[in-house]
Amino acid sequence: MNIPADTIIYIVVLIFSVVIHEVAHGWAAYKMGDPTAHQLGRLALNPLKHIDLFGSIILPVLLILAQSPFLFAWAKPVPFNPANFETKWKRWGAAIVAFAGPLTNLMIAIIVGLLLRWGIAAEFLSESMFHVGSSIVLLNIVLAVFNLVPIPPLDGHHILFSLLPKGSHKFKQGMIKAMPILLVVLIVWGAKYLEPIFFFLYRLIVGVGL
Repeated sequence: MNIPADTIIYIVVLIFSVVIHEVAHGWAAYKMGDPTAHQLGRLALNPLKHIDLFGSIILPVLLILAQSPFLFAWAKPVPFNPANFETKWKRWGAAIVAFAGPLTNLMIAIIVGLLLRWGIAAEFLSESMFHVGSSIVLLNIVLAVFNLVPIPPLDGHHILFSLLPKGSHKFKQGMIKAMPILLVVLIVWGAKYLEPIFFFLYRLIVGVGL
């Protein structure tokens, strides 16, 4: 495959992966009693309802052109209102909603990765099929792991904030204010620390390295 074709594959896989990620957030909230995402039509898989121009298209294209060691993107966050959660979900509802996105990406990576593993063993896969499947696995692993980093606006910060005591309001506000700096530091310098995790999980699931 030439470079433009690879770029198109990566972008398409990434867009649909982040869309499914956001729908998972909304679906989890809906199951716990919050209809916000459903009422706004954000439980649909239509990419047009979720795409963020910069986060879903411009950023991943720039990362590809810059030959970044990893590819990342985001969609418009699916809104949810913790006040609508059923009583039993009040304490951990936000964390569950946050975790639903990365968990869904990891499930996609595992399902497609096991199919690749079977295809390799059966000598069934063509080079192009393996390339597409490999892209799906790796990109979904990256989305799952990256989003679990506990800094705003990533999903991990909702999980972290749910674990912190009630008196940590100032700490939470400080992290939110520092969000742009934290995100830049993670993207520019944090990737080298996350890369081994990406490739370990890829090899674990698919059975071969990249």
